[in-house]
Amino acid sequence: MFLPSERLRKAASYLTGLSVLFLATHGLVAGELGGIAEPGLVFTPPEVATATDDGFLAASEASLDLGARWVILSACNTAAGDGSAGAPGLSGLARAFFFAGAESLLASHWPVRDDVAAVLTVRLFELMRADPGLSRAEALQLAMREIRDDPRADPFLASWAHPSAWAPFSLIGDGID
Repeated sequence: MFLPSERLRKAASYLTGLSVLFLATHGLVAGELGGIAEPGLVFTPPEVATATDDGFLAASEASLDLGARWVILSACNTAAGDGSAGAPGLSGLARAFFFAGAESLLASHWPVRDDVAAVLTVRLFELMRADPGLSRAEALQLAMREIRDDPRADPFLASWAHPSAWAPFSLIGDGID
């Protein structure tokens, strides 16, 4: 489902208590585009932008009451800093989603490749479904290993073995199922 940022904010009360909230979109770091001073997520833009829905959910606007056990931020740079000078990693979007009630996050430290992110995140859940005893961290490790060992041809590299393909994601937080 395509979800404008305003609809996400309005739906937040329905998102409380979710096991997993999966957001696959584009993440921006502060200053990546003119006029954007903090990190955020790009959503489906409305036909006419308003003050409450411009198609961008900035970290400061992510004051939702999620209570989701696990938030998957399948987007670029979601573990980046908040944009202030010398800001530590995890001080931007990741922190905003923790403040919103997420128990743990899957976030990225650099730009992700859409093709690899899709394979990795789907495989992560397949592994957990196949073996309910796996922790999130163990399933992520196995999925990353499979991506690393995937021999498929790649226009950028000879294979997906390079860490730029499989290593941007980190599990942050509790991680206990």
